[in-house]
Amino acid sequence: MPSRTTQTLSGTHQALKNTSFEITVASWLMNDGWQVFQPLLDHGHQTDILISDGPNFYRIQVKTVEASGGDHKVPCQWSNNIDCVVYFARNSNWGYVAPAFESRCRRLNHPEHVRFDQDKKSFLKAFHKLPVKS
Repeated sequence: MPSRTTQTLSGTHQALKNTSFEITVASWLMNDGWQVFQPLLDHGHQTDILISDGPNFYRIQVKTVEASGGDHKVPCQWSNNIDCVVYFARNSNWGYVAPAFESRCRRLNHPEHVRFDQDKKSFLKAFHKLPVKS
């Protein structure tokens, strides 16, 4: 069995972990029948994943947080150009799906946010509860 013998820089390691969460969301959405697109570079556009059902496109931002519970506050880090945010608790096995919001910050357990366990079935159930933007 191969084993990694080189040291990974902490910044690189964090980027690898963040990307793994984005790929997880992309996989779950593809399993649900969505067309999934990932920008080559998302700096300045805050879009980690772009999904489509054919005629409609939705922009998704994936974030990881070090949170011990739903009362954890998350900042608004976009400028009204995404449709939803998927938050993963790095130190646990749960997350929240949230419609994009404009307030400076919100609690993860805000009434518009939907909690999920970090598995495909729970995530998709939460994702489908989000209101559709018109």
